[in-house]
Amino acid sequence: MTKPRNSSPTEYWFDEAAANRAVEFFSKCLTHTKGEWAGTPLHLAEWQAEKIIRPVFGWKRKDGTRKYRTAFIMIPRKAGKSTLAAGIANILLFADNEPGAEVYSAAADREQAAIVFDMAKGMIDASEPLRKRATSYKRSIVIPSTGSSYKVLSSDAFTKHGFSASGIVIDEVHALPNRDLWDVLTTSTGARRQPLTVAITTAGFDRHSLCFELYDYAVKVRDGTIKDEAFLPVIYEASVDDDWTIPATWYKAHPGLGISVKEDYFAAECAKAQQLPGYENTFKRLLLNIWTEQNTRWIPMEAWDKCNEPLPDLTKQTCYAGLDLATTTDIAALVLAFPIGTKVHLLPFFFVPQEGLRRRSERDRVPYMAWARQGHLIATEGAVIDYEIIRAKINELSEKYHIKEIAIDRWNATQLATQLTGDGFEMIGFGQGFASMSAPTKELERRVLAQEINHAGNEVLQWMASNVSIKQDEAGNMKPDKSKSSDRIDGIVAALMALGRIMQHDDERGSVYDNGQISFV
Repeated sequence: MTKPRNSSPTEYWFDEAAANRAVEFFSKCLTHTKGEWAGTPLHLAEWQAEKIIRPVFGWKRKDGTRKYRTAFIMIPRKAGKSTLAAGIANILLFADNEPGAEVYSAAADREQAAIVFDMAKGMIDASEPLRKRATSYKRSIVIPSTGSSYKVLSSDAFTKHGFSASGIVIDEVHALPNRDLWDVLTTSTGARRQPLTVAITTAGFDRHSLCFELYDYAVKVRDGTIKDEAFLPVIYEASVDDDWTIPATWYKAHPGLGISVKEDYFAAECAKAQQLPGYENTFKRLLLNIWTEQNTRWIPMEAWDKCNEPLPDLTKQTCYAGLDLATTTDIAALVLAFPIGTKVHLLPFFFVPQEGLRRRSERDRVPYMAWARQGHLIATEGAVIDYEIIRAKINELSEKYHIKEIAIDRWNATQLATQLTGDGFEMIGFGQGFASMSAPTKELERRVLAQEINHAGNEVLQWMASNVSIKQDEAGNMKPDKSKSSDRIDGIVAALMALGRIMQHDDERGSVYDNGQISFV
């Protein structure tokens, strides 16, 4: 039996009968809806019953209402998260003795929220006693006799005002774009005598998010740093210091290992993560519940950090440039790539609008001001980037280096590209899809792991490298995903375009043995 934390026996009491009823509701009223156990009674695993269901529904206040009003449950993928959430929603709908209960499934989007709802609906449809009491619709379930309902909500928080939620199940909290949905729903429970909000999620990667805020709070409640008797933290995770390649760590992090997910599956996924750097963070975050730096890590930062040495004298050396202009209010990136021997040396330049730079530093928690003072950023006057400054910089650099080509995304750079062409530069349009970006993306990854790239420790480029998320298609092609990356990645995109042109010229040149430049006697 779970004991209360930091509370005297007179403050709260454990209702054994209520705890047992909640556990038995799963096995007697609900069935599995998917997988090898579909159609069989839903017997809770010991950890589900003892760590979640019995505490939530068993611990009571003096007035007989539930002790816990919020449960933050962070468990890895394939631990039966959706099934558990669906069962809780059905308890709150059918067995909570709440007149006119309003239960909601919510998530970042309607499709995600519908996963739990559809599973709960399937459980109801499979149970004759529950089915007789309820009327089911596509996105709602109503119990006419009690005036209770269970509905799916979209993430448009502004439409949720006026509700009086008694039960809320929020799935994959880490995917919520902001805290609006959480705030609107949780503040709608004020008129209820024992409202319950259940937040179920895997670990995320955005440490500025609501989910990390809740996680941090849950850890402090768990560890006794904060006293909040109404908040139940349930966290299964590996530590960043644990050896993530061994079964002992897998079992520590995943309560369903050996039950809802097989060890063979874990072993195969771990082997994949060890072979593919781009999959390592996915494995750690989704199956070991470790908060990572980004959605899908592409380059291991420890490998990136090893590619740091002083730049050689690059004067008059041939280079290929990549120019990513993004938008005029963000960061524009110019990267010169010098292929010398087996290495490619990167020389980046970044441009930002001067106006609002301090505000952006505070908002993004990134030291733009310091970088500008140190010369890592070139701040142009006004609220937008002055492309004439970029043009002038490129012409200045051409006096020192032999810029053979400039690869550019034509989407928002037509005028500048035309001007640079007039200045005598060879401008090459470079697409941003898989066809153009996959080869240089894989090549940069290879070079980083082999320490055949040198970034000379540029702080802005290092920050951007840590932000990159990678998107893959079914054929295994890959490219940076700006929409999923945790912050700016323009410098990496510019470097990839430059590297892509180096690769193109290497292919066109062919082997020196093939073209007769070297002969044997």
